[in-house]
Amino acid sequence: MAQLARVTPTRLPLFPLPLVLFPGATLPLHIFEPRYRALIADCRADDGRWDGRFGIVLATPGPERAMPAGRVGCIAVLRDVRLLPDGRSNVVVEGERRFALARFVDDPAPYHVAEVHAWDDAPDGADLDAVAVRALDAEVRALFARVAQAARRIADDATPPPALPDDPAALAFAVAAAIDFDNALRQRLLAERSPRARLEEVAPLLRHAVDAIETRAAVHERARSNGHGPH
Repeated sequence: MAQLARVTPTRLPLFPLPLVLFPGATLPLHIFEPRYRALIADCRADDGRWDGRFGIVLATPGPERAMPAGRVGCIAVLRDVRLLPDGRSNVVVEGERRFALARFVDDPAPYHVAEVHAWDDAPDGADLDAVAVRALDAEVRALFARVAQAARRIADDATPPPALPDDPAALAFAVAAAIDFDNALRQRLLAERSPRARLEEVAPLLRHAVDAIETRAAVHERARSNGHGPH
């Protein structure tokens, strides 16, 4: 936790994107804009200014610097960088800690720099020990396993489903990172400071999806067995 504490509150380079990064999730990015080539170079520099970190935040309509204060994003830690001959790069980042935008600041860098502060779960963590949270946690894990297994049957994919974190507070983030929820829902989950509320948002979506995707998986397997239908 000490490592996280030193990056918030502080100044952070920002990378607005049409996606949401969650704590604990990995994300591949193709870097081609000159300003973000500079960002990656600065994050890799030995001066320690950015310490291999930058902020990913879901872009809003309009000018990027008009993004409202309080917008929640996630600190991205560089895990792998593959430089290409023409100056572009392919990188892999891992979501670390959530932050909330305080304000953009003037900086000579060609990319955005902002003051941010930590955005953790609400201090009262009593709901983590509640019977309701434990029940939701168990239900979400079971539903996710069924959805993931059915999706792999449809794709003829024998690999195991992604592992889920043991911590109920991180569970909704992991599920949302693995399933194609829309960005509005992803942003709500990222900004929500109650683990119970996050699970309550994810659970009904999985309940709604599981029967349909298992039916599709069964039809797919029947089609393969009798030679009819697409593979």
